[in-house]
Amino acid sequence: MKPPLPDPAQHVVRRGPLLAIILTSYLMIVLDISIVITALPKIRESLGFTVTGLSWVQNAYTLTFGGLLLLGARAGDILGRRAMFIAGLALFTLASMVIGLAASPAWLVGARAVQGVGAAILAPSTLALLSTNFAEGPERTRALGFYGATAGISASVGLVLGGILADLVSWRVGFFLNLPIGLALIWAARKYIVETPRSSGELDLVGAVCSTLGMGALVYGLVHAASAGWGDVWTVGPLVVGIAALALFVFNESRARQPILPLHLFASRERTGALAGRLLFLGGMVGFWFYTTQFLQEVLGMRPLQAGLAFLPTTVVNFAVALAVPRLSQRFGNARLLAVGLLVSVIGMVWLGQVTADTVYLTGVALPMLLVGAGQGAALSPLTIAGVAGVAAEDAGAASGLVNVAHQLGGSLGLAVLVVVFAAAGPGNTDTHTRVDLAHRIATAMSAGAVLLGLALAVVLFCIVRRSPPIPLPVKPA
Repeated sequence: MKPPLPDPAQHVVRRGPLLAIILTSYLMIVLDISIVITALPKIRESLGFTVTGLSWVQNAYTLTFGGLLLLGARAGDILGRRAMFIAGLALFTLASMVIGLAASPAWLVGARAVQGVGAAILAPSTLALLSTNFAEGPERTRALGFYGATAGISASVGLVLGGILADLVSWRVGFFLNLPIGLALIWAARKYIVETPRSSGELDLVGAVCSTLGMGALVYGLVHAASAGWGDVWTVGPLVVGIAALALFVFNESRARQPILPLHLFASRERTGALAGRLLFLGGMVGFWFYTTQFLQEVLGMRPLQAGLAFLPTTVVNFAVALAVPRLSQRFGNARLLAVGLLVSVIGMVWLGQVTADTVYLTGVALPMLLVGAGQGAALSPLTIAGVAGVAAEDAGAASGLVNVAHQLGGSLGLAVLVVVFAAAGPGNTDTHTRVDLAHRIATAMSAGAVLLGLALAVVLFCIVRRSPPIPLPVKPA
């Protein structure tokens, strides 16, 4: 007697909760990057951050997040992705509560760093679970489309939500909200996610320490240069340490028995281009998020709630385009859609780079926001798909970690570079500026962001679009 065939309806039900858990957890991770953006002026005012020091509210999170992602991905392969998913959720949720209680800049930055560690454990498991539970082809493309859309949409929603909470309640509430959500996700993960097979091996702790130390030192040196200059010992020293640590990281990965970053993943020019393009794309886009909110509140005089709502041109268009990406990619191809999205983003950022103290919101900010939102919505999903295309099952964790590394470290390095540009754009102390001076500095930083986006477009055109086969035209019946 033959065993009964599995019920297709039950198959869908199992994958439905799995996808919902993965997307919700990833939404929470990305949301906590963006929810502080519109609250930055309030955070600076309540805790006493300097203008350049304020960047550490973002960088403390993204640096530990990006620096430890590869270790988190490898740990998932060895210890089980479900176990690491739950452990990351628990640490992330606990750190969120501590951030909400922060009473000083050091307290907040330290807790944000711990939260980044939790995200580094959690994030690789989300994409690896998705890649291994959905077959390569239309099924995985659709799931990855939702995954990429979640990144763009949650970043935009966080901007609006952060402004509303900072204005009407407190910026702390956004972090306290993670407590019930995190606990619910832990319960759901224990119920619906099946543990993946564990592989034998060892953790590459030397690689993890070198990568985190290298990126952290580089970003610290760049941010310090913005206030103390390039000749200061605390600028030169960290930059030298950062470069040396990253060189040691590459050397270690080439010789380690089980590296956290298998260098053969860079053998694919398309994948390498997707990773480099993502790093540059996030490096340019971080200027939009970080400086637009300051322009809206400190130059145009908006309240946090008004600033959050002022991002609606970006969030609405981003949401609409992100939802349409699976359909658009089937019609035009991922590579062409990606190139168009990047081009639209460049145009929007160049436009924002023209702002002055007399800029009118509707024509000088809202209209270019439409382009930035459309570009981000169109670009993120194709970048994700290209970053994991053709990866073997045993490398799924490392490849998904690389995608997230490029995402987080691109934002960290980009913000550090733009902080330097912001500081160099005008004379005097960045903490004491007029509206005219601040608007000029912000416009210069936006223009520098547009340059990074342009470089991302060039990389994509060379590494991805050139290698994509042409879309065959439909043959008309005779």
